[in-house]
Amino acid sequence: MAIRDDWGHTLTGASGESLAHYHSALDELRVYRGDPVASTDRALAVDSGFVMAHALRAWLHLLGTEPAGLAVARDALVTARALPMTDRERGHVTAIGQLVAGEWHGAARTLEDLSIAWPLDALALQVGHQLDFFRGESRMLRDRIARALPAWNASLPGYSALLGMHAFGLEETGDYLRAEHLGRRAVELDRRDGWAWHAVAHVMEMQDRQHDGIAWLGEDTAGWSEGSFFAVHNWWHLALFHLEAGETSRVLELFDGPVYGARSPVVLDMVDASALLWRLHLRGIDVGDRWQAVADNWLPLATAGNYAFNDAHAMLAFVGAGQSPAALDLLAAQQQALRRGDDNSRFLADVGSPVTRAILAFGRGEYAAAVELLRPVRNSAHRFGGSHAQRDLIDLTLIEAATRAGQQRLAAALIAERAGARPGNPGVARLALRLPGESRAAA
Repeated sequence: MAIRDDWGHTLTGASGESLAHYHSALDELRVYRGDPVASTDRALAVDSGFVMAHALRAWLHLLGTEPAGLAVARDALVTARALPMTDRERGHVTAIGQLVAGEWHGAARTLEDLSIAWPLDALALQVGHQLDFFRGESRMLRDRIARALPAWNASLPGYSALLGMHAFGLEETGDYLRAEHLGRRAVELDRRDGWAWHAVAHVMEMQDRQHDGIAWLGEDTAGWSEGSFFAVHNWWHLALFHLEAGETSRVLELFDGPVYGARSPVVLDMVDASALLWRLHLRGIDVGDRWQAVADNWLPLATAGNYAFNDAHAMLAFVGAGQSPAALDLLAAQQQALRRGDDNSRFLADVGSPVTRAILAFGRGEYAAAVELLRPVRNSAHRFGGSHAQRDLIDLTLIEAATRAGQQRLAAALIAERAGARPGNPGVARLALRLPGESRAAA
């Protein structure tokens, strides 16, 4: 008798015992809790020929954008390819092979086709959603999930997670009302879902609702943080709300505590730490020696050349810590990566390289050079991934570079633009106050 998962898909090489571990791993991944890698390994210890457990193991080591994860994913891929499999399972294995080869767009497209054929494949939807995020594909963040939703209902495991993913896609495409509604509904259904909490936080960030954001994430901190490997990012969002509200001491307290108190070497955590410190740096706030720990953790990873978005955040840390040799090594690694011809080389050529060089120029006090590097890419920055909230760092850096370069008219224009998007924002008012009287009036 064929073993099937909770959504009715045949699982090659599985038994009832290994299926239980596999389902546990999927649930942990859906809500970013616990240790899905350990649960997957338990499934494989029971049934070494379990194709989808090998696929899940590969995905888990690819989705963190960790350089070391590539080797684990390759091993899982080699094992899975030697096993018999269904067409659906073959779709996963094909997409894994593409991503291991640096074909981010190809892997996303393969998963798109897989989800069209099997819309109840929750893993394909979640992995595809993450690849859309890493590629900055806001429309697909929304539409990949929207296509599958008619096949789902509330009785299916993972339904709330699907709502949370759709909420994030709606937010990234500017449909804030529906995004907040669906995100709140997802949290009502499963308070553990850190991604859904995060989708609502993004709505409030984009709508400049700092106090609502602080209240939202303070409503059930345990719900989105305890046991969550996504918690740092939500703490980062909370810190941003406090920063925009002018509560700098609280921001530093959060950085020293849940954001980076543990000095995590995890890439996604270091991205958040770098981005938060840089925002403080742009405001002229002394962060003491906090840069050093972040930069030190970037050192063994920053020359991997596997994801341009990470490179830019490593450069933030190297500039902040004054680690010039590391910054130059990073630029050299980017030049090598540009010659590979994979999708990351395109991320670099389109956005990543100029942004990374602009950050270094800013750190050297070459503010006019930073302006010239950032202006051509700011409107296409989604091409190297991240969210609107994360990429806002580019706009903030451009405004500060223009101000320090003495390009007051440009700075005033950029501040006026920001004021139009964030009316009444205290941070925008502070930016305008630094301009000369005539330029300040224009802003």
